[in-house]
Amino acid sequence: MVSTQEGRSIRCLVSKVGLDGHDRGAHVIARAFRDAGFEVIYSGLHKAPEEIVQAAVQEDVDVLGISILSGAHDTLVPKIMDGLAEYDAKDDTLVLVGGVIPDEDRQELRDAGVAAIFGPGTSIEETIEFVRENAPER
Repeated sequence: MVSTQEGRSIRCLVSKVGLDGHDRGAHVIARAFRDAGFEVIYSGLHKAPEEIVQAAVQEDVDVLGISILSGAHDTLVPKIMDGLAEYDAKDDTLVLVGGVIPDEDRQELRDAGVAAIFGPGTSIEETIEFVRENAPER
């Protein structure tokens, strides 16, 4: 099955930011996105916010998934959002955050422009459906 928007695949960057070295979840979601017909790029581990912004802009992705388990989400994710805004890519990129994000930190991330936060226990199907329904049309 190919997931497309008017004949074009949904392009996704699955990224790991900061010193977080746990990437099993990122691999699982990258594979699930691929199996759902999305075009998927995986950043690899230990990327700086600037590297993720550069990859998202250069690859012209529709969706940026940020996997973070380190607890530095309140520092690193806003840097990514600011970088996307700097390149005028923030409004054209659906940004998702996956990981352990405390409830009290979620609104700040949403206010920064994160479209959705998927924590432990979120089904793969729910995440894929969210992307299909919310990926920006170009």
